[in-house]
Amino acid sequence: MLNTKSVCLILAFLVGLLLTAFGCQSPKLSSPTPPTQTAPPATLAMPSPSPLTQPTPPTLIPATPTTPQPNPQTQPTPPTQSTQPDTPARKDLQVEVVLRNLDVPWSLAFAPDSRLFFTERPGRIMVFEQGKPTSLLATIEVARQSEAGLLGLALSPNFSQDRYLYVHYTYREGNTLKNRVVRFTEQGGKAVNPVVLLENIPGSGIHDGGRLRFGPDGKLYITAGDSSNSELAQDPHSLAGKILRINPDGSIPTDNPFPGSPVYSFGHRNPQGLDWHPVTGQLYEVEHGPSAHDELNLIVPGGNYGWPRIIGKGNNPQFLDPLLESRTDTWAPSGASFYKGSRLVGWQNSFFFAALRGEALHRVTFKGQELRDIDVHQVLLAGTLGRLRDVVEGPDGFLYIATNNRDGRGTPTAEDDRILRIVASGN
Repeated sequence: MLNTKSVCLILAFLVGLLLTAFGCQSPKLSSPTPPTQTAPPATLAMPSPSPLTQPTPPTLIPATPTTPQPNPQTQPTPPTQSTQPDTPARKDLQVEVVLRNLDVPWSLAFAPDSRLFFTERPGRIMVFEQGKPTSLLATIEVARQSEAGLLGLALSPNFSQDRYLYVHYTYREGNTLKNRVVRFTEQGGKAVNPVVLLENIPGSGIHDGGRLRFGPDGKLYITAGDSSNSELAQDPHSLAGKILRINPDGSIPTDNPFPGSPVYSFGHRNPQGLDWHPVTGQLYEVEHGPSAHDELNLIVPGGNYGWPRIIGKGNNPQFLDPLLESRTDTWAPSGASFYKGSRLVGWQNSFFFAALRGEALHRVTFKGQELRDIDVHQVLLAGTLGRLRDVVEGPDGFLYIATNNRDGRGTPTAEDDRILRIVASGN
């Protein structure tokens, strides 16, 4: 009889034979993969605000305009006009197409003779007269980067006499983006004799502001974004994050709130459309918040609107709160205008602003002794035309709007971009 020790030896021998037969080996431990080295996050270096220098004449491009770089989904064709109404965006609104196949029309302005002037962000100043082909007034060399380029446009209050038109655009100085305001003279069907009125406004691929508008006081108002550097909005020595105010010749008005400075108000993130109430003359403005909390503000001289110290309504007595904000929604407001006419029934003295990401036209009315309270906030054309960039009243008493579905963030149709007019309010 085998003892216990002999049995164990025989079993160990048999197990060894089985392991050899099936080719089993002891497992090997794998060496750990070394961690990937991650570079430290890049810091966006913004230039220090510099004092105004001797203006550099803008570069005009006399040759055929550079071929625009549209959204690759569709290629634009030359602008065409139409008198046929589109299918109404809403059953109670009637919308007509005025021009098709434009390349990011940014700002609209009507002349006293009813011609429609507009900018296209790649650098073109255009003019349209009913029954005639759209004409190119000038092509400007601009810095085309994301939201930057040829932006705002305003016509002189005395345009019939002086033929002055004003534009706001982004330019490149070395590796730095900046913005400037330039006055042109319309002569012989062209925009000529450029004069730089204000430059060295901090620029960026985003948050350039860019709206121009003459106030009832005859001064030129300019919106300037924070150029992606939020602290500049609170810096009294920087023109970024401000609403600016200058005389038509570029000089500083003596009654500006900060002597010797074009700054009219500050603490703005990316101020956009602005206009004055037809009855009271109060200045209202819309601007972008950070992914939400877009604002509608009543602007007062020297006012601090809080960015970046507060977002939306902060209830802080040091800052001025918006009259209306989008809260967690996003409008991405752009151009804005009061409607002074009577052909669109029920809309007189309404404040309209175009919305990009929100893809709608907003109508707002005010109430209260100082018109600081919101009476009506109505959203029109929601999701029907895409991104809307500007809204102005035409000399015919209708509202004109511009789409921006080719700005790199929209979904253009074969006819985009377009300028349209609203000819019935549905009321």
